[in-house]
Amino acid sequence: MSSSPLAALLVAALALAALPHAARANASPANPRPGPATAPARDGGFSAERLQRLHRFMRDNTDAKGYLGGVTLVSRHGRIVDWKAYGYRDIARTQPMQHDDIFRIYSMTKTVATVAVMMLVEEGKLTLDDPVSRFLPAFKDAKVFAGGTADSPTLREAKGPIRIRHLLTHTAGFPAGLDGDDEAGVLLERADPYSAQDLKGFVDRFASVPLAADPGTRFGYDGAAMEVAARVVEVISGQPFDAFLQARILDPLKMVDTGFRVPHEKRSRAVDITTMGDEGKLVIADGPSALLPGEPLRRYPSAAGGLYSTAADYARFCQMLLNGGALDGASILGRKTVDMMFRNHLTMLDPPVNQFGPAEGFGLGGYVVLDVARWGVAVSPGLYGWSGAASTTYFIDREEDLYAIALMQHIPNEQPGDLPRVGRKIMALVYQALVP
Repeated sequence: MSSSPLAALLVAALALAALPHAARANASPANPRPGPATAPARDGGFSAERLQRLHRFMRDNTDAKGYLGGVTLVSRHGRIVDWKAYGYRDIARTQPMQHDDIFRIYSMTKTVATVAVMMLVEEGKLTLDDPVSRFLPAFKDAKVFAGGTADSPTLREAKGPIRIRHLLTHTAGFPAGLDGDDEAGVLLERADPYSAQDLKGFVDRFASVPLAADPGTRFGYDGAAMEVAARVVEVISGQPFDAFLQARILDPLKMVDTGFRVPHEKRSRAVDITTMGDEGKLVIADGPSALLPGEPLRRYPSAAGGLYSTAADYARFCQMLLNGGALDGASILGRKTVDMMFRNHLTMLDPPVNQFGPAEGFGLGGYVVLDVARWGVAVSPGLYGWSGAASTTYFIDREEDLYAIALMQHIPNEQPGDLPRVGRKIMALVYQALVP
């Protein structure tokens, strides 16, 4: 499956990025240069008229009372059929959003980190059933919080080891804010692993925190599991995690604008990130990557949510997965490994679904739709994808040979009048545009 049109668009996007920002800002957000698509919608099996519904929805939700702006990208049969920018990239709403602007993708990082782990599985350097303690001895004698308080806890031996598969499926039993996790969560807060200087320091602190449940007995979505997985990558490869990603994934896929830090010469393209303020108006969110767009999320390269990226870059990553692990001569994973990533791994649970809904399980690095009727959007069984905390999302449909990406920059905080979550509606608007 060829993606050369995507490569051509990426080259053009880079040329645009080299222009002074004032020149870029003059481009209409509704008609980004060098054009919103690499193939006519009809050639990809989409109705151009029906795609206008997606465009209207995005324009309505990036008006003066909505999100600052956003970018959507839709691809089918290896060619981008729709690529639009909407609204603005700055909180003052003076700089029109460009299709090559740079977003914090937060938990969409987890899928990239999962691919890194699976590359090492393919090389025979670990298996999904290996105990994590084989590589990180601090987890050898894992304890489970069994009662008491954070100040006087009762601990017991875990019924089994934490395995690599538990990290990738959020079933390690780590404190995750679920019912009964409160006291273990207090101990996690006291250990403060997220303030560590590097991934080794994260593991050193985090391994002292008791589990909230036995490994493999529940799904509890958390960020710590992927930070631990990233440290496993470092130990096995002998490289810092960010260096491994750069050499083994980002460079081969020509993801030229993706990384844990945005170079200073590209920071004019980093989008402001908002949250809802107490007065019902958008304000800049907290944290170094919000106050100084382009700065790292953590002191270490966070596999849980630290990457910045663009629609064009993440499109190359999605196309690689849709192709079965390869793109433009770069072989990242084998086809059967991608098959495994896209299968539900929660079959030991009853029902075998994650905590977010009865229609979706969890593969390696993303959700897997199990029941389309209960999902509520007319997708294909086996749809795979994930979202980021700041209103970014992607999904990959192998049955329809398509993927779509939507990028915005807003962290919901459930304040009165907060912006509506629109990811599921965007998905529905993509699918309704398919034609025979």
